[in-house]
Amino acid sequence: MTVEPLPLTGERTVPGIAEENYWFRRHEAAYLDLVRHCVGAVVLEAGCGEGYGAALIAGHAARVVALDYDRLTAAHAHRAYPELAVLRGNLASLPLRDESVDVVANLQVIEHLWDQEGFLAECARVLRPGGRLLVTTPNRITFSPGRDTPLNPFHTRELAPAELHELLVGAGLRVELLAGLRHGPALRALDERFGGSIIDAQVAVVVDGGTWPDDLLAAVASVRSEDFEITTDDLDASLDLVAVAVRP
Repeated sequence: MTVEPLPLTGERTVPGIAEENYWFRRHEAAYLDLVRHCVGAVVLEAGCGEGYGAALIAGHAARVVALDYDRLTAAHAHRAYPELAVLRGNLASLPLRDESVDVVANLQVIEHLWDQEGFLAECARVLRPGGRLLVTTPNRITFSPGRDTPLNPFHTRELAPAELHELLVGAGLRVELLAGLRHGPALRALDERFGGSIIDAQVAVVVDGGTWPDDLLAAVASVRSEDFEITTDDLDASLDLVAVAVRP
């Protein structure tokens, strides 16, 4: 069965589109790094979006429940990834029992939520003791530099490393890992090739509404998940934050 791709709105990334490949691979890199925590586990992906991440996790987990608030998005995930149990629901009130899952995955979602504290309290509620919350989110310091409000109109509140740590601890969770995703050597070479930032080069095309230059589109389409690095060095300079927190 052929499933039509979700439209690009700027709110979520989708696979299989050359112009979107940089962002898709950037998100995929975090899934591939964090999936080790999901082996044999019952996993809730809170905010599954298109569903590709939950499907990746499903290849390792015992069971994956994919949850999204948007009706059309949840319906798409159900059609595109029949191996998933897809639910529609509000992340501020997770439709799961207390202590019912081993892992909650929340990748590139918390920055979209109005009640981040309430959501994290819900994560702590549904996690079993010893269960893990996996979070990735844009680093406010580099994603919206020098601003109090996010550049992305779909983001409500972006977080710096210390702010994310504080939120996780405030929810009663123990932070096991706080790391940052950044460009590896191949992407740093593309940064240099495109005037200092391949991200800025892409944004300029989108903002101007022009045609993608052939060399830029080819470079973006060539990006692989392996071209990103996740490290605990110099968190303030990272592109995305990557956290693993444990419910005691």
